[in-house]
Amino acid sequence: MFFTASKVFWFFATPSNLLIVLAVLGLVVSRLGGRRLGGGLTAAAVLALAVLGASPLPRLMMRGLEDRFPARTAEDLGRIDGIIVLGGSVHLARGQPKLNDAGARMTAAAALARRFPDVRIVFSGGTGQLLRFDDDEIEADASRLLMASLGLDGPRVIYEDRSRNTRENAVFSKEAVKPRPGERWLLVTSAFHMPRSVGIFRQIGFDVVPYPVDFHTKRRLSDWSPFATFSSGLRLADLAAKEWIGLVSYRLAGYTDALFPAPAQETARHD
Repeated sequence: MFFTASKVFWFFATPSNLLIVLAVLGLVVSRLGGRRLGGGLTAAAVLALAVLGASPLPRLMMRGLEDRFPARTAEDLGRIDGIIVLGGSVHLARGQPKLNDAGARMTAAAALARRFPDVRIVFSGGTGQLLRFDDDEIEADASRLLMASLGLDGPRVIYEDRSRNTRENAVFSKEAVKPRPGERWLLVTSAFHMPRSVGIFRQIGFDVVPYPVDFHTKRRLSDWSPFATFSSGLRLADLAAKEWIGLVSYRLAGYTDALFPAPAQETARHD
């Protein structure tokens, strides 16, 4: 029920969708005689689209998420016992694996797999589609093809193919690996997605070591520059808004351990 409700809600709450709907609604209201109200509604929607599409506001929205868990390198990890890679970064296109904007999750996973050749790896991703068709792909299948093409497939790799959202990523990954006390499992996902992901894993009793990748902001002056195209700004605004809303909704549903999960004190183990 939560999965279906979240998909329907987000379709209408996505900033780019919502503002277009409001602009059209304003035109309809104007045609029905409410020129002042309709004109104001349309003007406000168009102005908001322009601000989100051209101004640095979407980067600032994203930066608040990405600053929560700092970037780290493989060299400072110490000992790890396994790696969990959250889905949302690869799909099949005409039978070939294709990375999307979050492809850094997979490239980081491949690099970590080579650096830690003896640890278990979980690729967690089923399908997040609300309406499914017979030819719909499972992301785990695309991950399997990609890893095989890189020579990184094998018995140590687990492909979790049932999850539809981040909470199910956590639940089914824990079920697949059955972590033991004292084990250190690395969690690889996009930096903006890390706070909610860590909160979910903690809530189900699976402490993980965050390894954020796929940063969209640089913490430099360039974060304040305008976007070259409206579509780029709106895309980032949609991503950031979805994650902020997700943090609130998951907390209200009891799926995370905090409204805005933060890093915990951890001691690297080198034994």
